[in-house]
Amino acid sequence: MAAKAPAMELDVDGVAVRLSSPDKIYFPQLGAEGGSKRDLVEYYRTIALFDGGRSGIMTALRDRPTHLQRFPDGIEGEEIYQKRLPAKRPEYLDTCTVTNPNGRTADALRVRHAADIVWAAQMGNVTFHPWPVRSADPDRPDELRIDLDPQPGTGFEEARAVAVDVLAPLLEDLGLVGFPKTSGGRGVHVYVRIEPRWDFIEVRRAAIAVAREIERRDPTRVTTAWWKEERGERIFIDFNQTARDKTVASAYSVRKTPRATVSTPVTWAELPDVEPDDFTIATVPELVARRGDPAARIDDIAYSLDALLEMAERDAANGLGDMPYPPQYPKMPGEPKRVQPSRNTDLTRNKNER
Repeated sequence: MAAKAPAMELDVDGVAVRLSSPDKIYFPQLGAEGGSKRDLVEYYRTIALFDGGRSGIMTALRDRPTHLQRFPDGIEGEEIYQKRLPAKRPEYLDTCTVTNPNGRTADALRVRHAADIVWAAQMGNVTFHPWPVRSADPDRPDELRIDLDPQPGTGFEEARAVAVDVLAPLLEDLGLVGFPKTSGGRGVHVYVRIEPRWDFIEVRRAAIAVAREIERRDPTRVTTAWWKEERGERIFIDFNQTARDKTVASAYSVRKTPRATVSTPVTWAELPDVEPDDFTIATVPELVARRGDPAARIDDIAYSLDALLEMAERDAANGLGDMPYPPQYPKMPGEPKRVQPSRNTDLTRNKNER
């Protein structure tokens, strides 16, 4: 039996981060050459220090409360979705207090330095899940996230077609600039930087308005139906990813996939030709070093949600009110009955009375 590799100390821009069990296999399909804990940690150290920490994953995570999706024994082992930092932690780590839908608070990781990212990877974190807020105002999002989620029978090709053919022109019509990225799986995410003037409920209303307009423009390929039985083989615009405590894998986050794929920002010009499986911990650092970070300027302009909220008001006037929240949320004001259509006795009774 080979000797266990000893722990080592990494210099992360002047901060010492301990790396234990560097040879532990995290991605079994990749094996010792590319799939070890050392490989994951080195990926995150490289991408966190890119451009002196001025872009890349630091742009995606800086000053945001962040949840951790940890796999201490590799992606085939136990998954720990960690919302709170442990009390015993390195002094260089900082936290941000966030309030969950049930009213409870949690001290989440507040990312400020590349060492924070490397420490999380050392703890077995594979994917970072940042809130769409900054620590100074954790109740008002500064990021509108549009999640194009393929349903059974569809995949990345259909998601990017909707993004390119429908969402991009819509954003242009609204005077908004969106920054697309692969999800690391089959989906596409598009982020719009917004002014932190609105709470989670209002930002979710804006996301619903965007989703409904995408569906109106292409109802054969797009759905806003919350209940899976109604979606069919279409791209679902997951408006509930903007609800409080819901998060999306950050840009440059590794995903729990056999190839260690990475959720990777791309330009709108690149999107029609990319293949998400090509973006991995082995390929993304070189790609970013060669062509830079397409999302580096996302903070240049923060946009207003006024136009989207006006769309939401028009929808409400036409009888399109709120949509269901996820099941773990308390009943929200104005929310419709939270029951799937096939089990909705009111719908069955009305149908029988016709």
